[in-house]
Amino acid sequence: MKAVGLAWYSLYTRTWLGYLFYRQQLRRARNRYPKGHSRTQPRLFNGVKVLPIPVLSDNYSYLIIDTHARLAVAVDPSDPQAVQASIEKEGVNLVAILCTHKHWDHSGGNRDLSRWHQDCRVYGSPQDGIPYLTHPLCHQDVVSVGRLQIQALATPGHTQGHLVYLLDGEPYKGPSCLFSGDLLFLSGCGRTFEGTAETMLSSLDTVLGLGDDTLLWPGHEYAEENLGFAGVVEPENLARERKMQWVQRQRMERKSTCPSTLGEERSYNPFLRTHCLVLQEALGPGPGPTGDDGCSRAQLLEKLRQLKDLHKSK
Repeated sequence: MKAVGLAWYSLYTRTWLGYLFYRQQLRRARNRYPKGHSRTQPRLFNGVKVLPIPVLSDNYSYLIIDTHARLAVAVDPSDPQAVQASIEKEGVNLVAILCTHKHWDHSGGNRDLSRWHQDCRVYGSPQDGIPYLTHPLCHQDVVSVGRLQIQALATPGHTQGHLVYLLDGEPYKGPSCLFSGDLLFLSGCGRTFEGTAETMLSSLDTVLGLGDDTLLWPGHEYAEENLGFAGVVEPENLARERKMQWVQRQRMERKSTCPSTLGEERSYNPFLRTHCLVLQEALGPGPGPTGDDGCSRAQLLEKLRQLKDLHKSK
């Protein structure tokens, strides 16, 4: 990370200036997008509802609802007013907040929501300095709310304590759902602010171990930009082209592009394809048999991230 970027990141995460910047973002987004930056559609699976909530300029928060028990879990509630409005509209009781990481655009609503809902627990990694954390989680810990069984998976790289949350589909006989924060986006991945390329690769491989039908619910609406970059590094990928056409139609109507599936992501997301020969040939020599004379997957991932940052900062 360049010195200027490192200095900005330190101010954002370690001083009150970061909170002031977040509050400014919040005010501007509420004025610019009074109904949210995108039009979203909930998904309902046999008594479990996933409701995306568009917040700030391109973030997504989520409500995961047990519709029988009328219990809700909020994921990364950065705008407490928007999340509270959805809670009231759905007529549910908020009992837990799952925070993927400490950045204000993912954790900024923790204070207000935990005050408005006094029995609400705030979950996250103790390594990440998450505001108003009450219940620290470790890798593979499970949070149970009604029929909801949600497993935390440690995925450091973007931040040291970044977690993703996997909603198990078995109890409601539906697809599992991955709430990926800033680890993984549609055709993209997050910046490595607090780790190495090896760390981020290991975290992405954790996600690659999940089933193809797992629904991906990311922390940002970055799909069109990310697919544009994917076309630069893998221009003949037909799966990417088909997805780009669909995404462009969605965005012309300001419709959300989530969720995708992990099976889809494997076919066009370059950050999940560092094992693919076509990318190795395009960006550098492939790994040699001993790893001494070629480009490792971690090196390829680092090169992809550098190219993505030059393509357009996301």
